[in-house]
Amino acid sequence: MNRAALADFLRRRRQALRPSDVGLVPGPRRRTPGLRREEVAGLTGMSTDYYVRLEQQRGPQPSEQMLSALARALRLTADERDYVYRLAGHNVPRRTLDDTHVAPALLRVLDRLEDSPALILSSLSEVLVANRLATAVFGDRSRVRGWERSDTYRWFTDPASRAVYPAEDHDRQGRSMVAALRAAYGAAGERSRAAELVRVLHAESEEFRRVWDRHEVARRFEDHKTLVHPRVGRIEVDCQALFTEDQSQALLVLTPAPGSEAEDKIRLLAVLGHEDFAAGR
Repeated sequence: MNRAALADFLRRRRQALRPSDVGLVPGPRRRTPGLRREEVAGLTGMSTDYYVRLEQQRGPQPSEQMLSALARALRLTADERDYVYRLAGHNVPRRTLDDTHVAPALLRVLDRLEDSPALILSSLSEVLVANRLATAVFGDRSRVRGWERSDTYRWFTDPASRAVYPAEDHDRQGRSMVAALRAAYGAAGERSRAAELVRVLHAESEEFRRVWDRHEVARRFEDHKTLVHPRVGRIEVDCQALFTEDQSQALLVLTPAPGSEAEDKIRLLAVLGHEDFAAGR
C-alpha cells in the first residue's frame, strides 16, 4: 500500500470537485476549494475520522468495498478507480459487463435529478446509487451486501421484499425481473456473475425455476408501476431508463403525473425523510 500517493491522490481529487458535482448544496462560508473531508466521508458511508486518516497517511488499508465507495463519491473514471486500487495494494477489478463501477457521466445525470426518485441499477438489479427521494421511497439499501443487494435475488428468496408492489402485480414483476436477468445472462456469458446468480436462484427457488423456463428475454424498465409505501400508501409512477452504452447499467427515473396525488405523496416523503421500507431491505 502506497499511503503517500493514495493520500495525495484522494486530496487532489476531493479539491477538484465542487459540491454541485456530487449533488450537494454549496452552502455559505465555504473557504476551501472542492469538497470538505466530511462531505466525502458522508458520500461513502465512512466516518470523517477514517477518511481524514487516509488523507494524512495514517489510515489502515481500505477494503475493496471502501475503495469502490470512494471511487463513486469522487466521481472517478474506470482508469482512476483502477489506479486507486493499485495504490491501496489491491488487485484491480476485472472490467466486464458485471462491473459495478458507475460511470461519472451517469452519476452527473443522477445528481441533477432532485424532484424525482432516481437510482442506478446494475444488470442484476443491484442498486448502485440512489438519490434522496429514491431512498425515501424504497428505503436505504446502501449497507446490504452479497446477493442481498440484488432485487431479483431478494424477490425469490425473501417474501417481505415484495411489499413494495401490490399483490396483483407480483406475477408481472417477477417475470420482468427474470426476463431482465436472462438478458444479462445472454450478454455476459456462462462465467459471469449473472450466470452465478441464475445458478444460485435455481438452487433456492422453485418459483424462479418455473419462471426461468418461460425463456422470456427483455429489459423492461419503461413501464407504469404502482408502488406501495407503508407511510403514504400507493404511488403511481411512470418509469424511464437511460442505459449505458454496453447496456450493463441503467439510470431509472420514477415520475408521477404532474399535479397528481402521487406527486403530493412523493413530496411528503421528501419531508418525512428516509423510510425503512421493509425488514431486510
